Amino acid sequence: MTLARTWSVGLAGVRGAMVEVEVDIAAGLPGVVLVGLPDAVVRQSVDRVRAAIANAGGEFPVRRVTIGLSPASMPKQGSGFDLALAAAVLAAAGAVPEAAVDRLVLLGELGLDGSVRAIRGVLPAVLAAARAGHGQVVVPAANAAEAALVDRVEVLAVATLTQLVAHLRGAERLTAHLRGAEPALPPVPELGDVVGQAAGRRAVEIAAAGGHHLYLAGPPGAGKTMLAERLPGLLPPLDDEAALEVTAIHSVAGTLPPEAPLVTRPTFEAPHHSATMAALIGGGSGQIRPGALCRAHRGVLFLDEAPEFPRAVLDTLRQPLERGQVTIQRAAGAATFPCRAQLVLAANPCPCATAAGDTACTCSPLERRRYQARLSGPLLDRVDLRVELPPVTRAAWLDGLPAPESTAVVAARVARARAVAGARLAGTGLSLNSEVPGRLLRDRFAVPRASLRLAERALERGSISVRGFDRVVRVAWTVADLAGRTVPCADDVAEALGMRLQRAAA
Repeated sequence: MTLARTWSVGLAGVRGAMVEVEVDIAAGLPGVVLVGLPDAVVRQSVDRVRAAIANAGGEFPVRRVTIGLSPASMPKQGSGFDLALAAAVLAAAGAVPEAAVDRLVLLGELGLDGSVRAIRGVLPAVLAAARAGHGQVVVPAANAAEAALVDRVEVLAVATLTQLVAHLRGAERLTAHLRGAEPALPPVPELGDVVGQAAGRRAVEIAAAGGHHLYLAGPPGAGKTMLAERLPGLLPPLDDEAALEVTAIHSVAGTLPPEAPLVTRPTFEAPHHSATMAALIGGGSGQIRPGALCRAHRGVLFLDEAPEFPRAVLDTLRQPLERGQVTIQRAAGAATFPCRAQLVLAANPCPCATAAGDTACTCSPLERRRYQARLSGPLLDRVDLRVELPPVTRAAWLDGLPAPESTAVVAARVARARAVAGARLAGTGLSLNSEVPGRLLRDRFAVPRASLRLAERALERGSISVRGFDRVVRVAWTVADLAGRTVPCADDVAEALGMRLQRAAA
């Protein structure tokens, strides 16, 4: 009777959990027993491993083989356990030394020909291995650049099972895959390309400086999509911790580009209005995967033609936007994904959506109200900035007006405002004005009552809710930071309130 063990990693959301793979070969009727809550894909790995070993020149043991995946109470999903199962079976059969696989972490899917194929979620898996104290990780060659982002682990890249066996036997040792230089990033969309729309440009700048959600309304061609696409270019690059966090999400989602495995810029997600709830928030019938909201973590989620989205789908955004994370429950378990993204909504003022705006609108007042009511009040109450964009005039388009400020100029101003806010919020665990809770706004960062008179009147009239009042104050702090003021003045509060009430007034 022979027993061998090695290690792999299971995923729950963007967190990896170590899985011990044990293989016991005993006398008895030939057969394979796989235990430890495997899903259908993991159960099918036995057939993949058997064929891969045979086609790689080895021999699968014709005895009673028991494979255990521990902890047994954790569901195991996906094809990433194939390589670990094959190594443990070969070690138990005596084809490779048991000591060579005892502390080794192996990730990868096996083809029937013995090739090692790429899998999702390599980065969070390698991070979990590093936290558990493992020094070496074997990954598919296609995932090597992603795995090498973790500094504390030696990454060994393999393309075939034969290559792995030669390494374990000591015949042809694999060399560690080193982290390569980051490729040059393509230029961001230029804010200077947006013609006119001073109010829209101002709103995008405020949104970038404070991390506020934004609603843009206007006729077709007014520049709603252009402004939204230029918002990520105004945001500062991701720091190392945030970059790894965002990269891990895209690794699990399978959207990580192989040529640039580390995401260093804020992401931009723009799902189509036919997207389902699972596509927007996350889910899936098998392994739970992040949706567009989670993939936009530390970036921008843009919903163009927002009223065309099903209202039930839009309303599922409310709780995640408040908490900054979403937990998806399934009968077999749960997965939690971070989703601290900036939401940008864009909508036409009415169903006919003429380029001339209200002057050529053929919709009745009832049709306009029904169309705008597709965006629920509770969702819009969480949006700090609401801007009505007018049609672009001939003068702005053809008369050679002075060029507007470029992305670089506005981004520098946004960076200074964020630095001021970060210094003010030092010690609170917060970095953006949009994240400050109401209690801190009233106690530690109180605005003078004289500056709040307009907002207080709006609260008394019912024009804004208490949540809306706090959001007006947060935006006022951002406006003050952009202007270089230490405390918001009445003009800052008035500008913040005007951007919140603009759609209601329209």
